[in-house]
Amino acid sequence: MKARLDEITIRTEPRAGDLGYVIYMHGDLYGREYGFGGQFETYVAHGVAEFFENYDSSRDRIWLAEHGGRIIGSLVLMHREDNTAQLRYFLIHPDYRGIGLGKRLIELWMDFAREVGYERAFLLTAGELDAAISLYRRHGFTLTSESYSTAFGRPIQDQRYDAYLM
Repeated sequence: MKARLDEITIRTEPRAGDLGYVIYMHGDLYGREYGFGGQFETYVAHGVAEFFENYDSSRDRIWLAEHGGRIIGSLVLMHREDNTAQLRYFLIHPDYRGIGLGKRLIELWMDFAREVGYERAFLLTAGELDAAISLYRRHGFTLTSESYSTAFGRPIQDQRYDAYLM
């Protein structure tokens, strides 16, 4: 039986172990679901370290969705140059997909980005992540570039999406 959205809490203050768990979740789920190798987990680890090292609570935010005391989803907003926000580390555990949690996290992300005054936003993703891409598009992101790589241990279609927030 799936949890209901109202049974899930979302917090924005990271605690000890949270960032490591976000890295673990990405490595584990993307490995199992998409065949991404250790290179992907290393990529996520570097980015999460960058987020934490440059964290500014007035411009950056992490959303951690929890159920039963366990993290089951994440999303990060990282500040970039030129009043631009980057959307990163969007993940929903498979047991919690389809209940509106992804939509809720994206809405919180967009609200915060606008509240802070970001003019633009972007994200990088793999072209096969259809459900996430559908959410991004519904929230104003458009595909602006794509290329192919084997950076994560197998061929993937790298995509960049951009949005204007003002």
